[in-house]
Amino acid sequence: CDVDAANLHLLIKHKTIKTSIFKAGKKAVINEVKCISCGKCREACRFGAVKNDGVFRIDPLLCEGCGLCSRICPHEAVVMNENAAGLWYVSESEYGPFVHAKLGIAEDNSGKLAAKVREEAKREADKNRIGLVIIDGPPGTGCPVMASITGVDLAVIVTEPTVSGIHDLERVRDVASHFGIKVCVIVNKYDINKEKTGEIINFCGRNGIYYAGSVSFSGSILDSVMKGIPPVLGGNKEVKNEINEIWKGIKTHFLEGG
Repeated sequence: CDVDAANLHLLIKHKTIKTSIFKAGKKAVINEVKCISCGKCREACRFGAVKNDGVFRIDPLLCEGCGLCSRICPHEAVVMNENAAGLWYVSESEYGPFVHAKLGIAEDNSGKLAAKVREEAKREADKNRIGLVIIDGPPGTGCPVMASITGVDLAVIVTEPTVSGIHDLERVRDVASHFGIKVCVIVNKYDINKEKTGEIINFCGRNGIYYAGSVSFSGSILDSVMKGIPPVLGGNKEVKNEINEIWKGIKTHFLEGG
């Protein structure tokens, strides 16, 4: 669901079986036949989206879809067309169905696209009788994050042992708490600052949050990603064991009723 900077498809080998256009919002388009070049639309547009290089036209990257130009045009030469804001895909991978998406450049509505990915993932899970859907959520606490975690059984928060990492951890915990969602915490690169890692573990203890485990800093993770191999398959033994133990703990505590 990280549709703004989609990259999971680079790591998971897959075969795309369905590609669909994601439409959201509207963009203005000028009908050159009806346009009399009066310039009223250009004067009214506060975003500078109306250009005149001999012919009046709309720059789609600057158009915010407010529709003012369409409303004030005396000859109804400006129309508001549904906007193709991105693409979403259904693919097959060795791990099962893989639903992913990519938001277009300078496009809004990432939360809606994340919700669409969730919707299609659930449909694929139901169709294939799969009981577990794993969502790769975006960072932060914005609209795509809220769209990603709404209604989930568990949010796994991955943070790093830094001041900003702890701050963001608290923010994401607050958002999840607002929606009544259980959380657990993983610290990535825990050994670059063990003091901060200790602060995170203490924070989890004080707030009744399950601490799922730590992952060491390792160049093998970057090497695996660059080769397009998940770290649990291509990383060093220590990192693979850490990740596998984290997954076992999460399954025991949340998925198997332990």
